[in-house]
Amino acid sequence: MYQLFCDSNCELWHTTVKELGLNLIRMPYTVGDKEYFYDMGENTDFKKFFDDMRGGATPKTSALNEFAYLEYFEPVLARGEDIYYITFSHKMSGTFDAMKSAIAKLKEKYPERQIRYKDSKTISLGSGFVTYYGALKYKSGATMDELDAYLDELIPHTATYFVVEDLTYLYRGGRVSGVSKVVGNMLGIKPILYFDEEGKIINIAKARGFKKALAALKDYLRQKGSELDKYKIMVLQADCEDVAKEFVESLKQEFDGIDVVLQPVGPVIGAHCGPGTIGLIFHATER
Repeated sequence: MYQLFCDSNCELWHTTVKELGLNLIRMPYTVGDKEYFYDMGENTDFKKFFDDMRGGATPKTSALNEFAYLEYFEPVLARGEDIYYITFSHKMSGTFDAMKSAIAKLKEKYPERQIRYKDSKTISLGSGFVTYYGALKYKSGATMDELDAYLDELIPHTATYFVVEDLTYLYRGGRVSGVSKVVGNMLGIKPILYFDEEGKIINIAKARGFKKALAALKDYLRQKGSELDKYKIMVLQADCEDVAKEFVESLKQEFDGIDVVLQPVGPVIGAHCGPGTIGLIFHATER
């Protein structure tokens, strides 16, 4: 028997995490001098968080240390169960060095137990998409080998596209240059980004204005979307719910019968993308 883990950077809603029986690893963020661990929206004040960012607050995120991973994993191993962990993109954080160090120690202590992890090669609800369908497979009774094979097939077909309102936050994270930030914000340039096959963020296009950027997102769904009757479409929004709802309605009007999940961006991801971000996740012919 094994237990399925996810981390809060997959951003599945707290009720979904509970319904799926997932073991949750909470990722930290700091606002001012106070540290929090994202609770998947259960008690999160999203409005205040993004209002504070618009007011000049600069929340910070950090990696978990080795001890934290030991605390999450060891109780499961100690009671004789194995672990399978679906992670967010390893290209996005140094936290996985600590995770691997913890796993090495645990394997020495519990040599008979298995600890596996799978890099979803995306983040936020992109990772949530992989985790959600992986959890359904797990609940159906899949072995670890069967879950491995299933996720290896699903991950290359999980498309994560997003557009940001303000380039400032991407600039702070080193995603755009200072000149690009200033000029882009003045001209209303909205970069369209996606996660490539390695799990890195790539600037795939630019659009003049938010409406054109959202039209471009829809066009990617039109060009690459596959098995939309089988898989959910996930839309995320960072304190721009009205715009996101209009976007969802436009998707439903064009793509008959689709099942769309709309969720807010959490503080850990929001600290990097900033308010006004909208993302689109779907099953695709290719990323």
